[in-house]
Amino acid sequence: MTEPLWTGEAILAATGGRPIGNMPESITGVSIDTRTVKPGEAFFAIKGERFDGHDFLSAAVASGASLLVVSEKRLPALARFSIPLLVVDDVLKAMERLAVVARMRTRANVIAITGSVGKTTTKEALRHALAACGTVHASAASFNNHWGVPLSLARLPEDTDFAIFEIGMNHPGEIRPLVKLVQPHVAIVTLIAPAHLGHFRDLQEIAEAKGEIFEGLAAGGAAIVNADDPFGPHLANMARAAGAMRITSFGEAATAEYRLMRYQKLDGGSSMEARIDGVNVDVRLASAGRHLAQNVLAVLGAVDLVGGDLARAAAALAGWRAGKGRGARHDAALPDGGSFQVIDESYNANPASMRASIAVLASTEPGPGGRRVAVMGDMLELGEHADQLHGELAQPLAEAAVDAVFLVGPAIRVLADALQGQIACQWFGSVQELQARLKEYLKAGDVVMLKASNGIGLARVVEGLVVANGHADEVATPETSAQPAG
Repeated sequence: MTEPLWTGEAILAATGGRPIGNMPESITGVSIDTRTVKPGEAFFAIKGERFDGHDFLSAAVASGASLLVVSEKRLPALARFSIPLLVVDDVLKAMERLAVVARMRTRANVIAITGSVGKTTTKEALRHALAACGTVHASAASFNNHWGVPLSLARLPEDTDFAIFEIGMNHPGEIRPLVKLVQPHVAIVTLIAPAHLGHFRDLQEIAEAKGEIFEGLAAGGAAIVNADDPFGPHLANMARAAGAMRITSFGEAATAEYRLMRYQKLDGGSSMEARIDGVNVDVRLASAGRHLAQNVLAVLGAVDLVGGDLARAAAALAGWRAGKGRGARHDAALPDGGSFQVIDESYNANPASMRASIAVLASTEPGPGGRRVAVMGDMLELGEHADQLHGELAQPLAEAAVDAVFLVGPAIRVLADALQGQIACQWFGSVQELQARLKEYLKAGDVVMLKASNGIGLARVVEGLVVANGHADEVATPETSAQPAG
C-alpha cells in the first residue's frame, strides 16, 4: 500500500488552519485544479488571476477530494459542504507553509533550475536521468511561478531520493522568495537570453534576476553555470557571493567541468560525448539539437554533484525525448498517403531559442522532393527591442537553407521585410489564416518547424497537422493559474 503524502494531523499543523469536521487520516495528494484532482486529495482553493478556486469546490468534491482548504473570508457561503474543511487566512500562504514543512522533512537531494531558455527541457531530462539512480519528484509541466513552486514542494513525498524544481520569473525579485522555499543543494542557470526583455533594462538585469537562485542554496550547496554564456563569469561571482561551496560550469569551452567533446546528429536522434568532471561519458539521445546536448551537460553535471550513478543516468537518457512544444517530432499524414515531418517548438520563444530551433531545422534533412519550412510567430515581452530582435532572425534563416517561411503576428511582420528577396515568405494576421494556407502548401517529404511565444497559439496549428496520426494531446493548465514564468 502506498504511503499517504500527508496525514490530516500534519497538514493541519503545517498550515495553521482551523478544521471544520473531522480531518481525514491521510491525504493522498495536493491539488489546485478540479480537472486533475484525484480521490483522497486536498484541494486548495487558490484565487488566481483568472479564476477563484472557491468557485470550483463542488467539482472538487465530485472528483473525490477528501479535504477543502478554503479562505476564512469565503466561509459563510460554504455551509452546504459536508466534507471536512480546513479554514485558513490565505489559501496560497497556507500552501506555502505546507511547502516549508515538506522541504524540512525530506531527505532528498534537491536541485533547482532557472534560465531564460531550456528550464523545462533540462528538468525533464534530469528527471529521466535520475530515475535510473533512485526515486524522483519533479515539478509538473512548467509549474515554476508563485503558485507552481509551493505546489510542487507540497507534493514532495517524504522518502524521495531526488527532487527537481523549475523556477521562473518575469520581473526582478521573483526568484528570491521561491528559491528560499526550495533550498536546493544544486542550482543551475541554463542560459541568459533576451526573454521578457520588455520588463528589464538589459541582459545584465536579466542575469541579476536569474542569479537570485543562488541566494537560496542549502549549506554546502553547489552552482552550475553556462561556460559558453558571456554572463557565466558574472553568475559564478553571484554564486560565490551567495556562499556556494562549489561552482562548476557546462558547455563547449575548454574551462568547463562538464564539457561537450563531440556531437553528431543521427537518423532518429543524436549522439554526444561529454567529459564530466574528468570522466568521459557517451550518450545517445532520441532527440536532435545541439542545444539539447548542451542541456544534457548540465543534467549530467547535476547527477554527478548529487552522487547519482553517472553511467546509469547517461544510459537512461537514451529513452528520453524532448516534450510537446519543445522539439517533439511527429510524422504527419497527407490525404494522398504521403507524409511530412513536424518539429514542434510551439511552446515558447525568445531570440536564443528561435535561433536554436532554426539550427535544428537546418540540420534536418527533408524527404525526397521535400523542403525545409519555418513557421514562426511573435516573440512576446521584448518591449522596445521587438523590431530589432525579430528582424535579426533573417540571417540565421538564410544560413539555414530554409525554403519557405510562414509568419504570424504583428511583431514579427518586420521579419517579412527583412527576408524580402532572400527566402519565399508569407505573413498572416491570424493563426486561422496561417493554418489554412499551410495545409494547402505542405507536401510529402517536407519538414516543418513551428516556433512562437505560447500566447500566439501555434500549438493549435501543430495539433491540426498531426492529429490524423493521433499525436495531438491536451495538457490541462491549472484553473487558478497565470502563465508560467520565464
